[in-house]
Amino acid sequence: MYASNFDLPSYFQRIGYAGQARADTATLHALMRHQLFSVPFENLDVQAGRIVSLVPEDIAEKLLRQGRGGYCYEVNGLFAMALSAVGIPYRFVAARPMFYPARRPRTHMALIAEVEDRRWLCDLGFGSYGIRAPMDLDLLDIDIVQDGDVFRLSHDPCGEYVLQAKVGGHWTKQFGFDLWPQEWVDFMPANHLNSTHPEAIFVQKLLMVRHRPDGRVILLGDTLTNVTNGHSEKRTLTREEVTQVLETHFGLSFLRAGMKV
Repeated sequence: MYASNFDLPSYFQRIGYAGQARADTATLHALMRHQLFSVPFENLDVQAGRIVSLVPEDIAEKLLRQGRGGYCYEVNGLFAMALSAVGIPYRFVAARPMFYPARRPRTHMALIAEVEDRRWLCDLGFGSYGIRAPMDLDLLDIDIVQDGDVFRLSHDPCGEYVLQAKVGGHWTKQFGFDLWPQEWVDFMPANHLNSTHPEAIFVQKLLMVRHRPDGRVILLGDTLTNVTNGHSEKRTLTREEVTQVLETHFGLSFLRAGMKV
């Protein structure tokens, strides 16, 4: 993944990273964690009635220069630019969200990074119950604890991978995927669907997620959920409070996204 306006110093500044840029496991983990905690998941462009651009230079401009966030194609695309610059091989994979009542198409993007003879699932754009660090594809049916959240990778009867998260004490399927490499252009139909289809959650509601080492803050419509060390607090906001929360919790604004307040 390449964008002419992407450079590592700007990326490191954006995510607050001051470590080494090596093609190793430690760097892979550090970059994912730093970006996850610095670049929010957000769908303000979709809420403004715009189709999200998948032009790499537009993603770099938006997330690096404008200080915005994005949804899966954007935040994972930015991460792919960083991996390319560092020299860590990866592939895009198409994933099927599995927490909906009805079966859904493969509209989610994730990455598989390969470093030091290991393959790692990397994903910075699955919202509330996304993984918080790379997951080793060889560790199947094992509880993986990340900042208090618990995840598990397994195989379904067809041999595809399934990511599960423990939510409220119960295992819930998040998404399924295989290892068939996808090209960037392959995600354009899914991006168009998520940007425009009336049944897409990104079209229906404002959705923001900001991860922290001790939890996450989620804004879904006018409902703010703050999760800290496994404890959840939820409240309904007024329109004015939503505007304030965008600034205080996510470092964003309706005006910066070209939306009417």
